[in-house]
Amino acid sequence: MNPFGSFCSQPAAPSALAYGASAGPGPADEAAGLRWYLARGSLLGPLALAALMSVLAGCSSRSLTTAPVEDRGTAARTVPAPAPAAPVSAASRPTAPVAGSENAGKPGFYTVKPGDTLIRIGLDSGQNWRDISRWNAIENPNQIEVGQVLRVTPPSDAVVTRPVTSSAAPVSVPLPPQGAAPAKAASPQASASLPQPPVLAQAQPSANAEDEIAWLWPAQGAAIAGFDEVKNKGLDIGGRAGDPVLAAADGRVVYSGAGLRGYGNLIILKHNNTYLTAYAHNQTLLVKEDQSVRKGQKIAEMGSSDADRVKLHFEIRRQGKPVDPAKYLPAR
Repeated sequence: MNPFGSFCSQPAAPSALAYGASAGPGPADEAAGLRWYLARGSLLGPLALAALMSVLAGCSSRSLTTAPVEDRGTAARTVPAPAPAAPVSAASRPTAPVAGSENAGKPGFYTVKPGDTLIRIGLDSGQNWRDISRWNAIENPNQIEVGQVLRVTPPSDAVVTRPVTSSAAPVSVPLPPQGAAPAKAASPQASASLPQPPVLAQAQPSANAEDEIAWLWPAQGAAIAGFDEVKNKGLDIGGRAGDPVLAAADGRVVYSGAGLRGYGNLIILKHNNTYLTAYAHNQTLLVKEDQSVRKGQKIAEMGSSDADRVKLHFEIRRQGKPVDPAKYLPAR
């Protein structure tokens, strides 16, 4: 313990009695007090005097800055930062199944691709887009999702928009001669004993024989671009703005509008379960959807909508697949 600790903390001179000196008044500060003791002839020994001098030096050089104090009870602890959460990939997120995904890849179904519309899907599948909308319970035909699987063939109980077909010719049945007795029904025994004539197998028409059509050129101009499966899915016919565009065969309008990019003002006719025809880049459309048309009927006027010149782009689709119209149209 420092015997002079109280000396540095007291502003007045210490009492002379504390150091063995006679009593007497002292100055106000420590340095003056030392001189006062020396002047009074204090009997301090050399060792006491040296100790007193070191204390005074410590008092005069004491820093005003307090030592840092660490509060161990409240010291901040270094808390490790939580590791960043691993990003969740799109594959790991639970997603709702796309409508109809269980039918993907099955015959009669189509998976929607970027840029598809119901009109284009109907054209490519050979169906009326309204039928496709109904078969798939689509409330808004403008909202279909990429990856959605759509039925493009009619279900067994579906009602399909039927195209216009020519009425069947009446069948004449010969009447028996007047006065002739009606033929009696043969008895079962007699009919069983009589040899039966051989039954000839009737030639059955092919599945699409009744769907074959006698086509008509849809415009009078010359062909200016032929069929190409990649670049041109039909036949381009030249002409002047306003020239008549004719229905190439009897049918029903399944689309009339400008909602299919690259076709301009477009009309699509369904002729039967096999064939559709498309008439593009028109100036004016003269028929409406679900309207019946006859072969040679004027359905539009030639134009240049969404095209680089006035022309008619004409397509024949066989079960949705583009075919070369030049192979179906009559020779000129």
